[in-house]
Amino acid sequence: MSVSFDQLRAVQKMLADVLVQFVPLNPRPMLQSLINELVIIRLKWGQTEYQGRLISVDSYMNVQLSGTEEYIDGKSTGSLGQVLIRCNNVLWISAAKGLKQEDTSMEG
Repeated sequence: MSVSFDQLRAVQKMLADVLVQFVPLNPRPMLQSLINELVIIRLKWGQTEYQGRLISVDSYMNVQLSGTEEYIDGKSTGSLGQVLIRCNNVLWISAAKGLKQEDTSMEG
């Protein structure tokens, strides 16, 4: 199979156009703006969520919460107080204000 130089340039231009459209978003400013606010953190494992006041976030995005409440399958399992959550366990973080706590079903 032979590919011409012009064909390679066309593919390279298409790839460059796709890469220009992808702009990564730095989550740190959003997390910093949530310090001292109530947040909900969903873990990757199971249906576990923690709700509490965000105390700190480090450069790896490990998070510290105070006044933390644990929820499994939407039901409170109790108060945990101070909690440190390692970054690799976090699926998402959201402000708790005005958030309707339900998952969106994925149908296809």
